[in-house]
Amino acid sequence: MNPYILITLLFGLGLGTTNTFASSHWLLAWMALEMNTLAIIPLMAQHHHPRAVEAATKYFLTQATAAAMLLFASTTTAWLTAQWAIQQMTHPLPSTILILALSLKIGLAPVHSWLPEVLQGFDLTTGLILSTWQKLAPFALLLQMQPTGTTLLVILRLTSTLVGGWGGLNQTQLRNVLAYSSIAHLGWMVLVLQFSPTLALLALLTYIAMTSSTFLTFNLNKSTNITSLAISWAKSPALTCLTPLILLSLGGLPPLTRFMPKWLILQDLTNQDLPCTATLAALTALLSLYFYLRLSYAMTLTMAPNNLIGTMPWRTPHLRLTLPLALFTMLTLLLLPLTPSALALLSPY
Repeated sequence: MNPYILITLLFGLGLGTTNTFASSHWLLAWMALEMNTLAIIPLMAQHHHPRAVEAATKYFLTQATAAAMLLFASTTTAWLTAQWAIQQMTHPLPSTILILALSLKIGLAPVHSWLPEVLQGFDLTTGLILSTWQKLAPFALLLQMQPTGTTLLVILRLTSTLVGGWGGLNQTQLRNVLAYSSIAHLGWMVLVLQFSPTLALLALLTYIAMTSSTFLTFNLNKSTNITSLAISWAKSPALTCLTPLILLSLGGLPPLTRFMPKWLILQDLTNQDLPCTATLAALTALLSLYFYLRLSYAMTLTMAPNNLIGTMPWRTPHLRLTLPLALFTMLTLLLLPLTPSALALLSPY
């Protein structure tokens, strides 16, 4: 792709997301989301591979459906209540449609089925953008809405944690595993959204750091399935030692970073007199932990089925930028002692 076109598309992608952050009007938020979608579609289909084009088409149709639902719900709100403000959603009907539209945009269960199929059709760099940056704008709108007491939201969050853990158990493609991991983590964020938006924001930031380090690790090793993880030790031994820690951090094991938001979310749910919800969320986290352990086992404790004269990859010098990987890996592994500081920064004065 021409570098000038690439810069223009990336600028449009960032502009759409930041405009969504700054919007307090549903029509402006809808326009910013459309700008964001139209900027990422050419980035998705830039390799002209049939699978990439098919995945980009599926993504466009899904996002167009969600945008149409969002526009319909916002105009219905203006018709019923004579206001376009995002923070003042009082009528239950448009609020329900808007929650469904934003859930479809980010891939919450049970409207999640497009996410694994779309993510599998892209390369790991595009998958990284789809799994991290594209979650920010719809999640910002959910934070501004602050939906409270809706049965739909309870169904979405519990279904997402269950489907995200259950769906990733039998996957062999790494992008499918990361797609179901994304669904499960989003369920944890929505789980605490109505009680503590700052805690949901903290969970989103830690999720972005850990998912970025995982995608960058697999991209550096050129790993796309579980079998290819077995020969990653020959390409980068040091990174192979760190990758199981990254995966266990995604699973929420102490003393790694992801334990912090899960621990605080379970504590907050218990304080809200929701022990059954907290117990169910903790049990579904065990499902996710199983397939992270499966990936760790395949990477560190198995060897590729080669003979003695087998093909060992040459450890040639690469020119890829590894500073982002180093930064995200540090954030993924070492943030648990900073829990009090993070809470002090995110809590209101």
